[in-house]
Amino acid sequence: MASRSEELFEKGLFATRWILAPIFLGLSLALLALGVKFFQAAWEVFHHLLELEEADLVLTVLAMIDIVLVSSLIVMVMFSGYENFVSSIDAKGSDSLNWLGKLDAATLKLKVAASIVAISSIHLLRVFMKVEETDNDKIMWYVLVHLTFVVSAVLLGFLDKMSFAKHREH
Repeated sequence: MASRSEELFEKGLFATRWILAPIFLGLSLALLALGVKFFQAAWEVFHHLLELEEADLVLTVLAMIDIVLVSSLIVMVMFSGYENFVSSIDAKGSDSLNWLGKLDAATLKLKVAASIVAISSIHLLRVFMKVEETDNDKIMWYVLVHLTFVVSAVLLGFLDKMSFAKHREH
């Protein structure tokens, strides 16, 4: 009797992973929203291209790159998370992603950390391009936050190498 109830409990617990599926669907809606914002920015650039100052154009392009990086991060988390925690994705044909199924949770964390550092770098570059409009205190905080992201990513990479590198070789 105890083993039957334990088996039912474990099956029910295992089935709860499907709660993540609509969450990943929600991420795809966030991806759609970012796509709209990207094309809105592109429209603004081409609509005002002749009047735009070079620095403003660079800032807008950096903002667009930011959107692309965040969008790529969403795709990575969405597909890798679904593949790792919900169910395998049977993508057949030329549209399949070569990294799909190869990202474990630890590798995904490293990629997320690296993406956050890249996004933070672009944001910091945007701040530096408007350095005359920003208080020195704010710039210092932006730099400190960015350095915190960098140190965190390096430490995550170091801990991953210490803990899981030999495990991945097998």
